[in-house]
Amino acid sequence: MPDLNGNAALEETQADAEPVQDAHQAVSTHVLISQEQVLRLRELSRRTRVAQSEYLREAVNDLLIKYGCLPREPNK
Repeated sequence: MPDLNGNAALEETQADAEPVQDAHQAVSTHVLISQEQVLRLRELSRRTRVAQSEYLREAVNDLLIKYGCLPREPNK
């Protein structure tokens, strides 16, 4: 459900609350985003043939790097 600012909410599941044994193990989570974001992400995915989930994982990593929760990847 959107918050007072209209931003999408991230619902924490029990799996999210427990420590992850393997940092690379995939877990499922539930995210609410706007209908427009859904449509644009779906179209981007269709055009580029990159899975929507891959774009979402990339976005999460970008945010974690931005806020200092992950180290920046070295330049290649």
